[in-house]
Amino acid sequence: MSFQTVGLTALFCLLPISELRGAIPYGMAQELPLLFLVPFCIVLNALVGPLLYAFLSTVHRLLEHVTWYQKVFEKLVARARKRVHAKVEKYGYFGLALFVAIPLPITGAYTGTLGAWVLGLDPKKTYLSVFLGVCISACIVTLVSFLGIEALSFFIKRVH
Repeated sequence: MSFQTVGLTALFCLLPISELRGAIPYGMAQELPLLFLVPFCIVLNALVGPLLYAFLSTVHRLLEHVTWYQKVFEKLVARARKRVHAKVEKYGYFGLALFVAIPLPITGAYTGTLGAWVLGLDPKKTYLSVFLGVCISACIVTLVSFLGIEALSFFIKRVH
């Protein structure tokens, strides 16, 4: 287990585009032990919630009186409400966890936290929901990655 591999895995985990969806398959391909990889990725990805919430609150307070920021913020709010509001309205914080749990590019800890912040949801409940969603997502991604690697290995053995 090299420092570079762990560092790249951490970077993938913290990037909004890849999050767990990229970090776990990368770590598995680099043969990082699952008992290290999955908890490592869960912790890093779950940290996105509190860090992003604090960042958004701070930056918003600093920029809320700037005209261009107000326009961009209003568009961002409308977009986030459109994506997250229906699930949160229907299922509450569990809906937020399910939204984060779906391992697709427009879902995850970043979008879930942003949506919760825009909707003015309770930060502590948001962190718990994001953490639950990240745990579920990690299980799904690990299972799909493992099955994909096993299927590929099986196919390669059959061809040779």
